[in-house]
Amino acid sequence: MASAVKRKTSSGKVQRYNRTGYKFISPAVIMMAALIVYPMLYGVYLSFYNTNLVNKWKFVGLKYYIQAFTQSEFYNSVFLTFLFMILVVAGHFIVGFILASILNKEFFGRTLFRVIFMLPWLFPETVIALLFTWILNPMYGIFNSILKSLGIISSNISWLGSANLAFPAVVVVCIWKGYPMVMTMILSGLQGISSDLYEAARIDGANKWQQFLHVTLPGLKPVMTTTIILDSVWWFKQYTLVYTMTGGGPGTATNLISLNIYGTAFNDLRFGKAAAWGIIVFVICYLISKVYRVVLRDD
Repeated sequence: MASAVKRKTSSGKVQRYNRTGYKFISPAVIMMAALIVYPMLYGVYLSFYNTNLVNKWKFVGLKYYIQAFTQSEFYNSVFLTFLFMILVVAGHFIVGFILASILNKEFFGRTLFRVIFMLPWLFPETVIALLFTWILNPMYGIFNSILKSLGIISSNISWLGSANLAFPAVVVVCIWKGYPMVMTMILSGLQGISSDLYEAARIDGANKWQQFLHVTLPGLKPVMTTTIILDSVWWFKQYTLVYTMTGGGPGTATNLISLNIYGTAFNDLRFGKAAAWGIIVFVICYLISKVYRVVLRDD
């Protein structure tokens, strides 16, 4: 009898403890539902209507989803976005890995250089976009002035006004803006690899390249998997930098899918179509993360 009463009392304490936990997390759950779940579900609802959100609500079913997979406009925009993402993420990992390897070594002023190399990530994207728009300006931009003083070019170049140069210019700016995050993640991973592993590899006769392949890369694998997923999804849906610098132009040279969706919604007032394309982009981002996990699951 006493044992049953004791178990009942213990069970009541556990239930009260659980209720207290739910109370603590309820504000965060409510905020996430209001700011993430509800807008997403509302976007799905809009994707079935031809609407301007005011006085036009015509049910069209899956029309906009079917159009997305039958229109070259959508495929071209998605392909351009994939190319943009691949180039930017590759640049982040190349620059980030080189700088992380340097900053992982002991030298005077290392902390100062770590702070300096982190600065691009700390500045708002709009500020970075406006800064490089001024630097690349064809009339009074400092970049053209430097190239002319070095004798590399003889006349000013419109870096953001040329269909052939705008896309590479935007990619370079985005690489400069985003590499600190990758650098920081890789640096933290390098510092978590024990020096004993490198010493054991040297004793076994491994050279620098073999140490990199068999010690560094396996040690960085968990960090790099998470980083490449986050970085890829983030830059696949990039909007602010590209829109501020080029607005998607000239022509469609930098018209990423995010800019295409924005123009469809707020310029053409076709919110249903924009919502459908937004849902497709969400699915693509989810598939990107799944593909990375499958590819990087095994050695």
